[in-house]
Amino acid sequence: MIVFAQLSDIHLDGGPERAARAARVMAYLNDLAQPLDAVLVTGDIADHGSPGEYEQAREVLASPHPVFHCPGNHDARTAYRRILLGDEAGGDAPVNQIHRTEGAVFALCDSTIPGRDDGRLADETLAWLDAALAEDAGTPAFVCFHHPPVRLGSPYVDGIRQFGERRLAAVLARHPQVVAVLCGHAHTPASTVSAGRPLLVAPGVVSTLVLPWEHGDSVVDHQAPPAVAFHLFDGQRLTTHYRVVP
Repeated sequence: MIVFAQLSDIHLDGGPERAARAARVMAYLNDLAQPLDAVLVTGDIADHGSPGEYEQAREVLASPHPVFHCPGNHDARTAYRRILLGDEAGGDAPVNQIHRTEGAVFALCDSTIPGRDDGRLADETLAWLDAALAEDAGTPAFVCFHHPPVRLGSPYVDGIRQFGERRLAAVLARHPQVVAVLCGHAHTPASTVSAGRPLLVAPGVVSTLVLPWEHGDSVVDHQAPPAVAFHLFDGQRLTTHYRVVP
């Protein structure tokens, strides 16, 4: 059984309030009765992409569990690489990473377009993903990035989602071992289907999306408590539980 947590959109800004919300989630995860195979953070770790925000993130995300993360549209590739990944060379190419745990592969793709809020997987990222999945063809895989590649029913989020999703679908069609696609960006727990695979959206830590049919004039609720997803995979079936962190 593979058990891992997913959180997203912590949007650290160097101040205490957002750091406290993220720290609550990490304290909850770090105090679990059993170890996790991984903690996955699907983007928007920083709010402005500044070095100080990533220094704060490095402290907040410290955990006895393995922590994997990918950038979101609020992140800056060079500072992200240097501080969170220890890559002093930096560079502005897509940040794509492969992580392997006992019984699973996590392919973390960079869906960001620098300077824009919407997303798209670059050709080099799709080629990297195709090769990475081919290398571990016999191992269950999770494809992870920030932007959802489908409409979720929120006009605001749908306008800044990941576009060019047919290109991703063509890659996934060649790799049946992909169990699910995992993302963030929407600040709401959601489940749907993309390219014939489960698409699971993590809740936001910094805020929660207000859906069009709910009460209120705001797009986001900053007072709602943060939440986290737990994904369980037994080799045949994927089950997801969502937990609000008090």
